[in-house]
Amino acid sequence: MSPGAGELDRPLTVVPPGERGATRIADRVVTKIASQAALEAVGTLPTGADRPSASVVVHHEVAHVRVQLELGYPCDIGARCRTVRHQVVERVSTLAGMQVPEVVVQVERLHLEAALGEGRTR
Repeated sequence: MSPGAGELDRPLTVVPPGERGATRIADRVVTKIASQAALEAVGTLPTGADRPSASVVVHHEVAHVRVQLELGYPCDIGARCRTVRHQVVERVSTLAGMQVPEVVVQVERLHLEAALGEGRTR
């Protein structure tokens, strides 16, 4: 009999959930989740725009998120920011199991859409 084979014959002991340990999700993982969620919310990026980035502060399973992004213009900036906030809260809550009481969306740059300037003369 190999060592450890007899262990399978012993009855399993049930360990209460509070004593099993804990899972800690690194801040950089939450940052990646928030960045990807912002990209999902923005959809197609304007030509020349950088991908959304995020910074996160996590304290006791509560994540405070700041997202920096670039948008095409003209657009409803307020509506786009609300969509980003909602998506970030939903994805971080679902994937990391954290509360997200605050998502600050910072629009770094607006990209004028090329079609707007075409065909216009003064």
